[in-house]
Amino acid sequence: MIRGISRTVRLSCAVAVATLMISPLQAKPVPEDATGGSSLARTLCRSLSEAVDASGTGPVFVASYRPGPGEAEVPASLRSSAFTYDNALAAIALIACGEVDRARRIGDALLAALSRDRTFSDGRVRNAYRAGSVGQGLLPLPGWWDAQQALWAEDAYQDGTATGNVAWAALTLLTLDAVAPSGGYRTGARRMLAWITNQTIDPREPKGYSGGVDGFDPNQTRLTWKSTEHNLDVHAVAAWLHRLDGRAEDAATATTARSFLDAVYAPEPGVFRLGTTPQGTVQPTTHIALDTQLWPLIGVIDAPESWRRALDFAERNLATRGGFDFNEDRDGLWVEGTAQAALTVRALGRPAEAKRLLATLAGQVSPTGFLFATDVARLTTGIAVGPASAGPDFYYFRRPHLGATAWGVLATLGWNPFTGRGVE
Repeated sequence: MIRGISRTVRLSCAVAVATLMISPLQAKPVPEDATGGSSLARTLCRSLSEAVDASGTGPVFVASYRPGPGEAEVPASLRSSAFTYDNALAAIALIACGEVDRARRIGDALLAALSRDRTFSDGRVRNAYRAGSVGQGLLPLPGWWDAQQALWAEDAYQDGTATGNVAWAALTLLTLDAVAPSGGYRTGARRMLAWITNQTIDPREPKGYSGGVDGFDPNQTRLTWKSTEHNLDVHAVAAWLHRLDGRAEDAATATTARSFLDAVYAPEPGVFRLGTTPQGTVQPTTHIALDTQLWPLIGVIDAPESWRRALDFAERNLATRGGFDFNEDRDGLWVEGTAQAALTVRALGRPAEAKRLLATLAGQVSPTGFLFATDVARLTTGIAVGPASAGPDFYYFRRPHLGATAWGVLATLGWNPFTGRGVE
């Protein structure tokens, strides 16, 4: 018997159409830079490389979390969890580090996930996989033995498929395609985008791509809300593929997702809404998230100047502890989001601010070499994990986090994961 009894998550994100040419991605050693992040970059790059090697042989997924202070091990529901979003980021960061072979080991695991799912063969990937070597046969999902109930338990979110996570996996494959064009990565990315366009398009205004599916296969729950982050991600993938192949359908997908971003941007007070409700109405501006304010500024190549007001809004309402919180309650430092902010201000030509934020990141390196997820025991987000949640139940804990570490690399090296090029 399989049943989910625990929920843990990481939601995803987005980007934009561009007609200009982007120079080919080139992997290179960690450089010196004006922001003072080179030493931190070397530490984080080394930690990511070691994590891949420690995860097994051949294609692997890397566990997302390690035990935090005072913990002998992470909770059972996370112990074997390798979140797709975190691994996608780690692979992109490894390419920025010059570690293409290690990045390919994660990329090849994502390709295996496309072809060796236990139930589906339609181009989706799950929100998480079991950490370690993928081996042969069907890919195992995370889970744990619940001795009290005498059953193998799985998590409904981890078994599901969030649209943004599929898009992030596709961004990884496109990044790999630039350095290993014979690896089949572009074909994999195109399959992932096809799943998004076929399964999540929502014609309700503002038209865009809905959240994906949640729960246990084969009968999963369709998520009818639309996320600003997800639509940014979809736009980034479609725009990238259009630059590569010039297909009209990719341009149309990118345009749809970009139009959603325009629709959810509130010029007053200058903020991106979270998206829409399950019923299709736009979310209010009373609750926001940091990454939703940052990613459009680096993910959309032709982003309007007016969008920069979203960064100003974040600096006024989410800044804390030398960096940023996830949301407006300012109950702690969100390390991953602070790295995203460092990359964003760097892209906007503000190196002094980037240097200050990178100094904050340097103070959050755990003894394992990964960045902690937060500087407090539990950081709130104000977001619910899934449709079965009774209220906001998505938290970050003070544990070394793969995703935060990968964003730290991108920030220190000035690497834009939405375009596959440097921000400077």
